[in-house]
Amino acid sequence: MSAPPVSHPATHRPKEDRHFVTALARGLEVLSCFRSGDNVLGNQEIALRCRLPKSTVSRLTSTLTRLGYLIHIEDIGKYRLGTATLSLGSAMLVRLDVRQVARPLMQELADFAKAEVSLGTRDRQSMIYIENCRSSALLALSLDVGSRISLTRSAMGRAWLAAVPERERNEVLAQARVRRQGGWPEVQEGIEKALQDHRALGVTSSFGDWQKNVNAIARAFDPGGGLPPMVINCGGPSFNLSPEFLLNEVRPRFLDMVARIESALHR
Repeated sequence: MSAPPVSHPATHRPKEDRHFVTALARGLEVLSCFRSGDNVLGNQEIALRCRLPKSTVSRLTSTLTRLGYLIHIEDIGKYRLGTATLSLGSAMLVRLDVRQVARPLMQELADFAKAEVSLGTRDRQSMIYIENCRSSALLALSLDVGSRISLTRSAMGRAWLAAVPERERNEVLAQARVRRQGGWPEVQEGIEKALQDHRALGVTSSFGDWQKNVNAIARAFDPGGGLPPMVINCGGPSFNLSPEFLLNEVRPRFLDMVARIESALHR
């Protein structure tokens, strides 16, 4: 269910940037190319995702294995994330007060809408879930923390684009356009409509744009504490959540929930 893995090469930096450590950046790129749906990856797959020579990747994976960030499975010659990565991710999540504040309100809305309500933020060319609540009545669309979805086609990604300054949005979209193989006019049209909806309705939407059978609305907010903009979305299978229901019945409660979360965090 998560978006296809997309790596953003970290080595494309001006040569005069003497503070940029290319070797470190490449090592982090190797770790970040593992997605929630990946159990194992081989050097060839990692090289393709990171756009690095296979010989370079081999040295990086060997080093990361020695440090415990990767585990080498000798039988198949592939790698999986090691336990050392747990300390990085868990330390970050534990310190995100926004999750503790938002979770009960998100669950309340999920139960009302019989939907999935998720909290996420941008990571390069995708949105990544950092919290997720779902209705017990929901039988499909079970994404989890760490799942990635499209930045340009999902309601969550479009809400992030609507919330950031125009210059930042244009820079991110320029990168997205270069990476797409086709269909950009359609993507751009969806984003422009999302910006209009954000101004008029207070939310962005994706009705079958990210996945044909999924509808969702979303809104970004400022979590404070120096953190980047975050987004909450509410969505689910289209047979259960029509655009009319989401916009007319869910949206007022949704906007109130986001306002309460933002207010609580700023207090």
